[in-house]
Amino acid sequence: MNKANRIYKEIQQITLAVDCIIFGFNDYKLELLLIHRGFQPERGKWSLIGGFVQNNEDLDEAANRILFNLSGLENIYLEQVKTFGKSNRDPFERVVSTTYSAMILKSDYNEDKVEEYDAKWFPIDQVPELIFDHREMVNSAINRLRRRIRSTPIAFYLLPQKFTLPQLQALYEVILNEDIDKRNFRKKIAQMKFLVKLNEKDMSESRKGAYLYRFDKILYEKDKYFNL
Repeated sequence: MNKANRIYKEIQQITLAVDCIIFGFNDYKLELLLIHRGFQPERGKWSLIGGFVQNNEDLDEAANRILFNLSGLENIYLEQVKTFGKSNRDPFERVVSTTYSAMILKSDYNEDKVEEYDAKWFPIDQVPELIFDHREMVNSAINRLRRRIRSTPIAFYLLPQKFTLPQLQALYEVILNEDIDKRNFRKKIAQMKFLVKLNEKDMSESRKGAYLYRFDKILYEKDKYFNL
């Protein structure tokens, strides 16, 4: 055994994990998908969905695998948030976890898969007690989401392909946890060339109806103007 091998073997072994904070916009509420933990420690308590990184995976691959196993969905919008590595965060062993923020539509995922995990949606202001440092992870992801939606179009991943401006404004209000002036919001939306108005209306919430819009990613890539 050469010197380099000895040094690596003498260093403390650390387990690497990923945890996913899954956001959804359901019934005009920003919600979080949680699971009942199925093993010790803290078996049966509410938890983020996560898992250990396999030897042949990078972090992004592990997060995508875990989300696919839960939802049956591929190509979910996913971004890395923060790494949590306090020495005592897991009572069984030294585990360092990198968190990912994900956004999914309730209408798209495989409900049978979600039920296998005994998963449930919770409004952001009604999240139950979570294991370990998962509450800190959630807070970190929410704060990042609030910063990011002002300068990037990530909020559109929480909406169906066709949506109304009232739905869009409601989404921004629940994420930012603040009321937004309707006229100012509409002015800023009008400047976004990547928001395409359709010749269709949603008649489900009023007799007059509301025009439907869609987010055009190609137009956004050409323009990339976003300032809410």
